[in-house]
Amino acid sequence: MTVERALRLIAGLFILASVALGIYVNPNFFWLTAFVGANLLQSGFTNWCPMMALLRKAGLPQRA
Repeated sequence: MTVERALRLIAGLFILASVALGIYVNPNFFWLTAFVGANLLQSGFTNWCPMMALLRKAGLPQRA
């Protein structure tokens, strides 16, 4: 699994989990959804994401 693929999986998991928590537990969890979306947006402009740095340090390969 590459860094890019793991990043997409983690972002999707966080978004789905925060939406479910926002609906069933507390609407304040929607702030987590907004944070993940804003992070993806800035990553698209800057080509840098904190989660990518963590995944690289964890040893995931950059390319397949």
